[in-house]
Amino acid sequence: MAEISEELAQELWRTAGVMAEAARAAILPHFRAEGLGADNKLSEGFDPVTVADRAAEKAMREVLAELRPMDAILGEEYGRAAGESGLTWVLDPIDGTRGFLSGTPTWGVLIALSDEAGPVLGVIDQPYTLERFEGGLGRAQWSGPLGTRPLGARTARPLSEAILFTTFPEVGTAAEGAAFRRVSAQARLTRYGMDCYAYALLAAGQIDLVIEAGLQAYDVQAPIAVIEAAGGVVTDWQGGKAHEGGQVLAAANAQIHAEAMALLNG
Repeated sequence: MAEISEELAQELWRTAGVMAEAARAAILPHFRAEGLGADNKLSEGFDPVTVADRAAEKAMREVLAELRPMDAILGEEYGRAAGESGLTWVLDPIDGTRGFLSGTPTWGVLIALSDEAGPVLGVIDQPYTLERFEGGLGRAQWSGPLGTRPLGARTARPLSEAILFTTFPEVGTAAEGAAFRRVSAQARLTRYGMDCYAYALLAAGQIDLVIEAGLQAYDVQAPIAVIEAAGGVVTDWQGGKAHEGGQVLAAANAQIHAEAMALLNG
């Protein structure tokens, strides 16, 4: 990781906070609004994008243009913008647009800052519930209606006592789905459809595992930073780096990570 001074870290956190507030302001007028429609990004299947997705990413990019124009950007809706600082902001304006369209408060704004080695700062923000989960560069905290608290992943427990989350029941390919079901069969409880909120719950010490496949960099870089700051572990299914997306295994601790990874790999 590139050397980041305490002064620069504070500047980067201020920038992330301004972006999160800008995204909240852009998104909330559209949430549960009558007549909200969505365009489909896919010719087969359904990958929606709404006016709120686009407005939020534009709002965050405007903040960066003012406060950190030297940094690069990778955003889900508007792609890449070059920078010269060696740092890249990785943005998913609404992770969980299907949930957003359905009126559930399980979507979130994802903001990560990465260097050449991966994410160093992450924010998972839920505008409707006013919850914000922040990790990296000396910070590991979540704030909301009950105040501000430290993040902390769960201590080790057997998989038979664990709570496991994923977004889609099929997980990915048929082989990936079969691998997931090997883990799910051993877990105490499996829940579906939470998008980025599942990663926030893991960092807050509420659940033990999140297992997914087919992710993009902007889906996972903020959760990686938040979970690692909380003491958790995030890798791909083979134990390698996961910040470019693909298969992701997020665990509250090294022990349950190892147990889940062994089952995923048969």
